[in-house]
Amino acid sequence: MEQINILNQSTAILLTLGLSIVFAILGIFYSKKYKGLSNYLVANRSIGTFSLTTSLISSALGAWILFGPASAATWGGVGAVIGYALGTAFPLFILIYLGQKFRKLYPKAKTLIEVIRLRFGQKLFKLILFLSIFYMSIFLIAEVTAVSILINYISGVDLWITALIVIASSFIYTLYGGLRASIFTDNIQFIVFGLLLLFAFKYLISFNFNEFNFTFININKPNLLSFNYLPNFTAGLTFFIAVAATNLFHQGNWQRIYAAKDNKVLKKSLLISFMVIVPIVFMMGFTGLIAVSKNSNVTPDLAFFSLLFKEQSHFLSIIIVALAIALTVSSIDTLINAISSLIIVDGNRIIKFKGDYLKLSKFIIILLGIITFFVASKGLSILYLFLLADLLCCAAVLTVFYSFYTKSLNENNAYISIGIGLFAGLLFFPSPDFSKSILIGFIFSIDTFPLFLSQSLLFTSFLAATFLPIVTWKIK
Repeated sequence: MEQINILNQSTAILLTLGLSIVFAILGIFYSKKYKGLSNYLVANRSIGTFSLTTSLISSALGAWILFGPASAATWGGVGAVIGYALGTAFPLFILIYLGQKFRKLYPKAKTLIEVIRLRFGQKLFKLILFLSIFYMSIFLIAEVTAVSILINYISGVDLWITALIVIASSFIYTLYGGLRASIFTDNIQFIVFGLLLLFAFKYLISFNFNEFNFTFININKPNLLSFNYLPNFTAGLTFFIAVAATNLFHQGNWQRIYAAKDNKVLKKSLLISFMVIVPIVFMMGFTGLIAVSKNSNVTPDLAFFSLLFKEQSHFLSIIIVALAIALTVSSIDTLINAISSLIIVDGNRIIKFKGDYLKLSKFIIILLGIITFFVASKGLSILYLFLLADLLCCAAVLTVFYSFYTKSLNENNAYISIGIGLFAGLLFFPSPDFSKSILIGFIFSIDTFPLFLSQSLLFTSFLAATFLPIVTWKIK
């Protein structure tokens, strides 16, 4: 694993530990005066505009923004950057309308899965519950892995040390204080990572002042900006569809929908969050375009850092570690609380438990934390699993949310349509090396199909999974 070791290990560990402990103490202290299950799950439906906005933004922007957008840009061009930015933020725009609708139709609900059960029934409810927990568990592992790799890259600290510190601190205050603690710490983390991100970009632009523009990219890598470069379209649409679909199923977002004080607060918070997230993700992706224009052999995952650490600054490395911790913890506490809420509200419909279900959910979450620790400590790439989780969400997204605008779509129709979408998506879903799929390369020779299909397997897979379910909606 590549390392630059700007920061010594002791400093990195102390900084990681110190920030994590501070967030944990703040979360526990604040949530002490708020008790009860309603507070734990939806913060007593009392959150105002500022808190809701900062929480939505903090939850959406995890440590992945330091890796993902720039990495995608190195091969997917400006299209991937735009797709990533819009895919991350677009669900919040959609939730302006869906959120108000669901609050009116199901005013006492606490989870999206609960609403789906009320609309359809047990069969589809179980499928979407599994899908949601699987997706968010992968997301959780990805966040811990990302911050562990980053701190290892900067200082050489073993992956397991960072993973242990971040998991332990986040889990302690989130399991204690629930959504109220998560939102409060999100407010602080938003201010912290917002200031740190501005500092980072100040250094980044100053280090690369003459190259930080579209002209430089057009001179050195014109294909990344060209309408004739196919990945600008395929990667852009793939990221948009995949990221948008999965974020619509993110229980953390739905908890905040129901936590809003009223619809006015909800609408304003979602709109502001949308407008803030788009430029942040776009700029992070833009750094990838600059990095690969300067060095064609740049490591995609490290594209952003190759620019930032052009001059190896001890002070800058401290800023980046602090930034990564704030971003990671803000996402982790959202995911922990979201998974916990699904287990508490919806898990009881599958697993009958006569005791305290809140305690049971915390026990299950702790087990998930242990699994997350071991996986993240290995530094494995979870991109493939992430894409598979995205595929599951894509197969369900149109059917599930369209059903709330029509009564003609029954549970069997919905179940069949999602099954068809998933089956079709899996036929085209690429192998780990992205060279072939079940249909193209395994069942049939690659030469049987047009070159476009064999070179755009991921795009075709997500397209099929998302839109083929539509053909089954009218089947009686």
